[in-house]
Amino acid sequence: MAGEPRKRNPNLYCHYHQDHGHTTDNCRNLWDHLEQLVQEGKLKQLLHHSSGRASQAGSEAHGDASSRPPLGTINVIFAAPGRTGSCPSRVLSPHEDALVVTLRIGGYDVRRVMVDQGSAVDVMYPDLYKGLGLKPENLTTYNSPLVSFEGRLVTPKGLIRLPVQAGTDMVEVDFIVVDVFSPYTAIMGRPWLHTLKAVSSTLHQKVKYPSGDQVLEIVGDQAAARQCLVAAIQHRPEAETSATADNEL
Repeated sequence: MAGEPRKRNPNLYCHYHQDHGHTTDNCRNLWDHLEQLVQEGKLKQLLHHSSGRASQAGSEAHGDASSRPPLGTINVIFAAPGRTGSCPSRVLSPHEDALVVTLRIGGYDVRRVMVDQGSAVDVMYPDLYKGLGLKPENLTTYNSPLVSFEGRLVTPKGLIRLPVQAGTDMVEVDFIVVDVFSPYTAIMGRPWLHTLKAVSSTLHQKVKYPSGDQVLEIVGDQAAARQCLVAAIQHRPEAETSATADNEL
């Protein structure tokens, strides 16, 4: 990071540079890197959504990142029963952000849950699996392979049914448990959306669903979505280095 270290603002932290001076959302090097990955066609291998206007979206973001959790750590929040966490309703535009929300899964509030209507299954990743205290004996057999974010075929560890709460509405969800890296704790796909009779919009960063005579909504967290994007990019060099080393052996 350029500039005199003593003159940098210690209240602003960039997870991309792992140093103080500016926020991750306002990091020009990060957004230039994202644009380069998009142009090279590599970003689509990491996430379901490419970011052709990443630098524009980044320039709209603001806020103190020093209070945010470290990147590379997927948060599983254990809390007392009650409402799930809420996020600001204002959407920072233009953007190409994924829809990332907080949901109550198995009785706990869980952050960094991606809502993806392009997914035919509901997926659970290792941090959530371990955070919920699940064990192999809790799983039932599921043999159909899935495709990971890196484009690899993955054999699931198994399947488990857990309650997922949105507001006061509860639905039972069959999660496919996989043991691969993901910046998300879980992916909620069409099975959950269809059961809840919900409509999701990445553009509006919301999930809307009927509840009685009302239409309720779950608001996305753009800051979390962008942190997941950075975590995925930071993980990519490790995967490439490992693959290169394997090829050289």
